[in-house]
Order: sequence, then C-alpha cells, then structure tokens
Amino acid sequence: MTTSPPPASEPATLPHRWSTAPFEPYAVEKMSPEQERVYLASQLQLMWWKFRRHKLAVISGVVILVMYASIVICEFLAPYHYTTRDTDFIRAPPQRVHLFHEGTFLGPFVYPYTQRLNMENLKREYDVDTTRPQQIRFFCRGDGYYFWGLVPGNLHLFCPPEGGTLFLLGTDRLGRDMFSRILYGGRISLTIGLLGVMVSFVLGVIIGGIAGYYGGKVDLFVQRLIEIVQSLPHIPLWLALSAIMPASWSPLLVYFGITLILGLMDWTGLARAVRSKLLSLREEDYVVAAQLMGAKPARIIGLHLVPGFMSHLIAAATITVPKTILGETALSFLGLGLRPPITSWGVLLNEAQNINVVALYPWLLFPCVPVILIILAFNFLGDGLRDAADPYR
Repeated sequence: MTTSPPPASEPATLPHRWSTAPFEPYAVEKMSPEQERVYLASQLQLMWWKFRRHKLAVISGVVILVMYASIVICEFLAPYHYTTRDTDFIRAPPQRVHLFHEGTFLGPFVYPYTQRLNMENLKREYDVDTTRPQQIRFFCRGDGYYFWGLVPGNLHLFCPPEGGTLFLLGTDRLGRDMFSRILYGGRISLTIGLLGVMVSFVLGVIIGGIAGYYGGKVDLFVQRLIEIVQSLPHIPLWLALSAIMPASWSPLLVYFGITLILGLMDWTGLARAVRSKLLSLREEDYVVAAQLMGAKPARIIGLHLVPGFMSHLIAAATITVPKTILGETALSFLGLGLRPPITSWGVLLNEAQNINVVALYPWLLFPCVPVILIILAFNFLGDGLRDAADPYR
C-alpha cells in the first residue's frame, strides 16, 4: 500500500518595502564639497585647472593676448604713422623718457635732440639738450591714418611734444620712428602666422584624417608623400617658391602668396599626429555605430573622430605658429618675402643685414625682441596646453 507525499507547503510571502524619501544617487557615499567640485567637474574645467598650475604657460598666454590685442589698435597706439619721415633725425638714437627734471616731478617727458655733423667721419651725431624738458601728450591728435584701411582718424594714445620728437626706439635710415613701425609690422607678422597655421591645419586634418581612417594603401601613399615633403630642405624651397612670385604682384597678393607657401610646408607634422590618433579611434564602438547608421567617412572624421582629440590639435597648432612667423621673418629678411610698402618684422630686420650698420646703429635690431618674445610665448603656451590636454595624468 502506497501513500501519497504530503502536499508541499506554500512559500511565505515576503513583505515588499520601499522608501518614500527623495532619490539621492550619492546617498551611499557622501562626498565633501571639495570632492564634489573635483569629481563632478567637466573635462574643460579639469583642463583649465591643470593649465593654471603651469605658471609660465599662463604668463605666455597673457603676453600673446596683449600682443594680438595691440595689433588690432596699432594705429591708435603708435605715436607716428609708419610712413612718416623726419629727415632732420635720420638714424637718431632712442630718446629716454624721464619723470623728474632737476628734482621736480613733471610727468613723462623727453629731452630734445640737437643734431650736428661730424666732419671727420661724416656721421650725424645727436646731443641731448637737458635744459628744455618737453612733456609727452596723451590722447592727442597726430598723424592721420585709416583704421584698418577703412575709417579715417588721427587720435593717438600718446604723441610727441608740441614742436618736438618722440623716438622711443630711435629712427631708421629714412627718419621713420622704429617703435611705430614695429607696432604696424606686428599686424603683418602675427596674422601671417595665424593664416599659415590655418592652411596647414586644414591640410593636416584632411590628409591625416583620410590616411588614418582608411589605412592600407591610402595610408601607405600618404606616409610616403609626407616623408618626401619632410625630406626637402625648407629654406631653399622657401626661397625657390618665393622667387617664382611675379614682381608685378601687389603687396596684398605677395602677402597671401607667402602665407600659402608657409602653410604648404608645415602640414606634415600635424597630418601624422591626426593619422596616429585616427588609427587608434576608428575601431571604437561609436565609430562602428556611425558606420552602421550610414554616416559618410567625411562626417565620421569631422564630427566624431576629430573632436575627440581637438585639445591635442590646439596644442600642436600653438607650436606651429612660431614656425610660420620665423619663416616669414627669414624670407623678408633675405628680401624674398614681403616687400615695402608692407611693413613686417622681417622687413624691418632687412635693414640690419650690414654688420657696419648694426655696429653703428644697434637700435635697428629692436625688431628681434618681439620675434623672440612671441616665439618663446607660443612654445611655453604649447607646453602648457599639451599637459592640460590630459588632465588625468
């Protein structure tokens, strides 16, 4: 006789509990305000905090901003127009700015020059007349100009004294104020650096992006092309490309021609950086998803891949700008770049080719100072941006 097993007992119902308190995602691990500030910060905030710790890069950034801001209003900042000549003061030395005359405070003023001709060496010599202080005028009317070649005006931040002169950095062989010409020349030299980088930036991103995205034979061809361009000596090639520009071209065409030449020579390094980044990013899931959705390669490269390492591109661009400025300066110094009436730092240094002129009139080398400053500033800024591009390191 068999007996059936006893019926299984029904499982007891577990009580379902829930909390009516507001949802707090960080309730388990409470963070202090200092921790929240760091852990919840955006990528840009982390980059900015790391960049601020690089004091030299911050100072360099301020210097670059000041120099680029000065070229915007150089007509207002310069006491003279860059073409103004004073034949009575040819190659005059710099005038010192004083505040006190015989123990009395007079504000910014200069002592006038008296010129005499040394008959032994036929050299103009200038003596300082310390008996007649001449005060510098501020926010005054002076040489007329066209602001950016469009709006006429004659207002200057400071002007020479009434009936006097104000040559802060001396004059050149035609009696033109060097300080004013350096300010005007900065507009050409600094903008040509930015325009040249824009050309090389576009070429580098496009060519490097194609090589990194497609790979294979396309990458092989681009790499060989980059190696050929990099193997060419830059200075002789610059000279050759500058020499083929017609002498009948206007200064504006020469300006854009030099910009194009400098941009065509500096894209290779950026292209290789873009290519290496795209080779590592093209297999990411979001790239595959974009491909499956039918996105074209140009859209994938431009909207998905390039923004992923834009910080590295910005750092690379800041290092490329000084190369372009140096290239323009070198070409203009050799007489194969920009030509008068355009004024750039390289054109100004063209007058300092003769060692005898430099020995007698050393102030003609003052255009070297802003060139050195801007190149050092861009290099230090590039170092700071490159470190800040990886805030987690």
